[in-house]
Amino acid sequence: MPTGSTLVIGAPTAVPSHDGAPTTPGKHPFLATLGDRVRELRARRGMTRKALSLAADVSERHLANLEYGVGNASVLVLLQVAQALKCSLAELLGDVTTGTPEWLMIRELLGDCDEATLHRVRLALVHALADQSAPSTAGRSPRIALVGLRGAGKSTLGRMLADDLDFPFVELSRDIERFAGCSVNEIQSLYGQNAYRRYERRALEEAIELYPQAVIATPGGVVSDAATFNLLLTHCTAVWLQAEPHDHMQRVAAQGDMRPMAGNAEAMEDLKGILAGRAAFYAKAELSLNTSTAPLPDTFVQLRRLVREALGLAP
Repeated sequence: MPTGSTLVIGAPTAVPSHDGAPTTPGKHPFLATLGDRVRELRARRGMTRKALSLAADVSERHLANLEYGVGNASVLVLLQVAQALKCSLAELLGDVTTGTPEWLMIRELLGDCDEATLHRVRLALVHALADQSAPSTAGRSPRIALVGLRGAGKSTLGRMLADDLDFPFVELSRDIERFAGCSVNEIQSLYGQNAYRRYERRALEEAIELYPQAVIATPGGVVSDAATFNLLLTHCTAVWLQAEPHDHMQRVAAQGDMRPMAGNAEAMEDLKGILAGRAAFYAKAELSLNTSTAPLPDTFVQLRRLVREALGLAP
């Protein structure tokens, strides 16, 4: 563990609350909430505890205690964990602007704005909040972006939908590999998650620039970066393809691909954790469809009808 980083581990002890009274042994409310937030952020990034341990250079034991709210985390340890999760200390520690996906995406949009721009945004928000009229039903973008975890059916159903609409089909993972000159696994193992996210953003930007109409199958972790996901929601009609956890696992295994679950005896629990961590962001998609409720041909009919109705096309 790096010099200067300390995480005190030991038998749980009573910790005083804000009013001086002892709380549940070893479970100070702040540390318990912090542990929940670390787990949620890790799940959203699709990282196992072991992967976060390696990225943050903090032992798995320390991380486990941090996540369960029984460790006394130093600021340096929190800083290392935040850097590994590619988030700010503010997001890790939490405040009102980190409590929901909408707040996080608003924070990202406003983060680099100058004072004059922030002033205009504030005035626009005042006007928008004062207007209680129904949301606009203006025409949606004919770029259809399929989002969801691996195994939801994005590639299979995406190709079928693109053929039906006579739109180009774009599989963003293949474009990421083209930009990087190596496979997704190699990008992540050689260059890390941050580099992968940069290639992902670049691939999405190119797809938006090149194709006014398209069906785009996105990587499962596209929601992990607020800037990239904001870009997607702004320029595409997003469809969340949902599936039951066992279907995700079976479909991915059938493809011979177990990233990032390979060699992990708790793969199903990790997958459920990733789904739970990302669900609130996937839910920002305008449309959604559960691909576990019917056979593939019937599921495609449902998707076709859903998208055609949304775009105002003939059935």
